[in-house]
Amino acid sequence: MKNLLSALVALLLPFWAAAQFSVSGKIVDQQTGQPLPGTTVILQGLQVSPSTVTTNSGTYQFNNVKAGSYVLKVSYIGYQNAQKAFSLSSNQTINLSLTASTLQAEEVTVSATRASNNSPTAFTNLRRKDIQKNNLGQDLPLLLNQTPSVVTTSDAGAGVGYTGIRIRGSDGTRINVTINGIPYNDAESQGSFFVDMPDFASSVDNIQIQRGVGTSTNGAGAFGGSINISTTTRRDSAYAELNNSAGSYGTVKNTVQLGTGLLGGKFTFDGRLSRIASDGYIDMASSNLQSYFLSGAYYGKTNVIRANVFAGHERTYQAWNGVPDNIIGDPDYAASIGENPRRYNELGIMPNGDRYRDQVDDYTQKHYQLLYDQTISRVLSFSGALHYTKGSGYYEEYREDDDLQNTYGIKPVTIGGTTIKNTNLARRRWLDNDFYGVTYSLKYHPSKLNLIIGGAYNKYDGDHFGNVLYTEQSAGIIPNYEYYRNNAKKNDFNIYSRAEYQLGKLLLYGDLQYRHVYYNIFGLENKMQQINNQATFNFFNPKAGITYEIDANNNVYASFAIGNREPNRNDFTDRVAGQPLPKSENLKDIELGYRINQANFNGSINGFYMIYKNQLVLTGQLNDVGSQVRTNVKDSYRAGIEAEGRVRITRALTWGANATLSTNKVKNFVQTLNASDENYDPLPSVVQTLAKSDLAFSPSLIAGSEITFSPVKNGSIAFLSKYVSKQYLDNTSNINPTGVTTSPDVAANPYAVNRYLKSYFVNDVRLNYNFAIKGVKNIGVTLLVNNIFSKKYEANGATYPDVESGYLVNYNYYFPQATRNFLASVNLRF
Repeated sequence: MKNLLSALVALLLPFWAAAQFSVSGKIVDQQTGQPLPGTTVILQGLQVSPSTVTTNSGTYQFNNVKAGSYVLKVSYIGYQNAQKAFSLSSNQTINLSLTASTLQAEEVTVSATRASNNSPTAFTNLRRKDIQKNNLGQDLPLLLNQTPSVVTTSDAGAGVGYTGIRIRGSDGTRINVTINGIPYNDAESQGSFFVDMPDFASSVDNIQIQRGVGTSTNGAGAFGGSINISTTTRRDSAYAELNNSAGSYGTVKNTVQLGTGLLGGKFTFDGRLSRIASDGYIDMASSNLQSYFLSGAYYGKTNVIRANVFAGHERTYQAWNGVPDNIIGDPDYAASIGENPRRYNELGIMPNGDRYRDQVDDYTQKHYQLLYDQTISRVLSFSGALHYTKGSGYYEEYREDDDLQNTYGIKPVTIGGTTIKNTNLARRRWLDNDFYGVTYSLKYHPSKLNLIIGGAYNKYDGDHFGNVLYTEQSAGIIPNYEYYRNNAKKNDFNIYSRAEYQLGKLLLYGDLQYRHVYYNIFGLENKMQQINNQATFNFFNPKAGITYEIDANNNVYASFAIGNREPNRNDFTDRVAGQPLPKSENLKDIELGYRINQANFNGSINGFYMIYKNQLVLTGQLNDVGSQVRTNVKDSYRAGIEAEGRVRITRALTWGANATLSTNKVKNFVQTLNASDENYDPLPSVVQTLAKSDLAFSPSLIAGSEITFSPVKNGSIAFLSKYVSKQYLDNTSNINPTGVTTSPDVAANPYAVNRYLKSYFVNDVRLNYNFAIKGVKNIGVTLLVNNIFSKKYEANGATYPDVESGYLVNYNYYFPQATRNFLASVNLRF
């Protein structure tokens, strides 16, 4: 019997050792005893530290935790952080009381434009360490590639230079971006050009990506999503960091960061200097980028004042036309002209075959921010900011056989008996602008109510002008002849009020915003047309929602929001003559979701139905500077399901994945195609009407995966995957007009026949190891192998269909992405 008992004990020992318990408790205000909902609670001691947030009653819970030693860390805005070490051998309850902080937490600056942890909004939070693990020199959008519903693109193919991001199929002009609550989107194009802030990710503390309309924010309305960026915050200890990366296609990144830590308990100073260079995957798609970031802060007992100055300069060889379909789809033809078909760049080629070396985009952008936070009382705080952005630059290009009279207003001249009407020349098109304003928010947060009143007033003043640098044949003009100039002014005012009220297990949410926009363009446009467009818009954007907490780790939510936004500059200037002015857009967004947060697993599933009125949709065409041309359509919608989750399989193995399944349709889309005969004389246009078709650049399935294995302490191997299904280049679902067939000259070339991007599945591998030696606090070594299986794919494109001699001819352009390539980095922290 004794032997049997011993054997039984030995048999059960592994099961007892693997026993799992729960850790739960309540977080309250030390002075009032009131619960603190939304407090972040982190359980440290596992390979991947799980986190959760407290419920409306201030409670939290971690389930399925193995026996061992742990540290519970707790943080909440406006309170001092707290932690408690403990040993776990049975279910344990740990209650903590937090003390109001004497130093106002800087997160208040951006909290006004962000969703809280229990808000009925679909969002993803990225911490600094999430961002930095992939920050080896590629542009900021590519660092967000593994978040739900996101598709990223790179003009140069390798992630350095001009890049793009789409959320739920909506491009960057429809994604609201703020930096410390200050609008970053260009006021006219509404796009966000991260190339103007190279290596900005090195100065980012955290990012929240909201999908759909989201919360009220400053700047243009969010029709696909919003990206809220918070820059460097307080670091109490002095530090110095050197980051150096190198990789394929001549890519090099050098970054130096310095910080004083907290001086005298009052002041901090931080700085960064960066440079990035790359030849690009596409031929003649080089990038030469520099930037800096400076920040100084004063910490008082109840207030914080921070000044940020940051700037970037980019000089990129133009690659915005992509690769023509007859090159990428016909290797034999490409070989006949001596080109690599996937890397061909047609821009800047002169008649003698040489490249025009200054076929570049050259732009400098400088930002000045003054941020102020004031704690008025335990429940009342104020944040305000003044900002100014100065942008100036040009793109220069070689033009072959341009019409002097119609394109530049230059009258033909006769020299030696020869009348010069056309000539080869070089020109620059300039943008010189100023953007400045004020943002503010007042936050009232007693125990059950979180009320924010905020707003902003911003002004934009931009000059657009162009110069002819030289003409190959004398045209009788002075050097730097100015052939057009116009000015644009835009005033943007908004005020909003947002409230969250806790009613038992229910969180009630309401958000009201009024926005006024005045926009005026006056002068001579680059198409030699006089323009005088004035437009005024008044928008009311209400939002409402509810969250129900099932328990400490589970909640469900639902919301309804209305968003409105104005057309951008190109919608006015690129419209066909005689067509009406573009209309503002309206969006009704319905969201329904479920979130779970446990020790070994956290995830969410979200359904959305976005109903558009007068949506400005992409036609698939590009204007002469590579921007997408858009047109209003009366009815369209996006509907789908997003899911994301992260599971800790073992102490060393975690898996994070996300997927979006959607349908994105436009109703009664009308496409008008120019037509011509065999002599290229114009014929009546061909009109195509489709009852229902797919929205351009809106894949029905987007999925991402990241498997991380940590075989040794401070070392990890990650396998990252991304799948994007077929995307159409226009809104026709690749359906040809009735009675019009494909030209037989291109019938064998799928890149010319089809107006879509093929689906692609790309995999990356990341290896990372950190260690320390005497005199160096940390040495981090990272190797990132992108597209490890060398998949050939295109992530972006454009199409220009017309009808020639009764046949449909598609002039398609594609943006091939790099095959297998790598980046390696060494980080030294002192």
